Amino acid sequence: MGKVITNISMSLDGFIAGPQDDVQQLFKWYFGGTEAFEVQGGRMTLKVSPESARLLAESIATTGAMVAGRRMFDLAGAWGGNPPFAPCFILTHNAAQEWVKEGSPFTFVTDGIESAVAQAKTAAGDKNVAIATATTTQQCIKAGLLDEIHIDLVPVLLGDGVRLFEHLGSSAIELEQIKVVEAPGVTHLGFRVLK
Repeated sequence: MGKVITNISMSLDGFIAGPQDDVQQLFKWYFGGTEAFEVQGGRMTLKVSPESARLLAESIATTGAMVAGRRMFDLAGAWGGNPPFAPCFILTHNAAQEWVKEGSPFTFVTDGIESAVAQAKTAAGDKNVAIATATTTQQCIKAGLLDEIHIDLVPVLLGDGVRLFEHLGSSAIELEQIKVVEAPGVTHLGFRVLK
């Protein structure tokens, strides 16, 4: 069985989006390199460094499902029906009825993070489950479901916005460093969550 992993771009001061959900500063590294890298089945082409391209290729090859929150689903416009990873399990109180149909890449989960992760793990088989968004990551950490945290650390201070690590409780969460890859415009960090 694969691992449950969050992989997200973050500013040096801990934000994954600005105050108005702006990610432009955090995503510059996706378009500032020399290597053309197709994602979402060729619907988008990134321009990243060779170092980042290797990591992206590995991540895409080893990920079999995704769990995201309803807020991200709405902000992304349901990714036009093409989420970064499918199947995609959306944590919500209310399903988006236009996507509740046969062949939809989305499954709406109304009974909590444990259920969403369990369904995603089953769907992913031997591959990993990607956890998207800060709130979903926080819920996974608090429930003891997250295996690894991968941060694409961008050299910018946003000063305000959406923090990745909030609302985690008062107990320390120990991590083991498993990866550091320096690349132009970003440092890729990987940590194993010690349980």
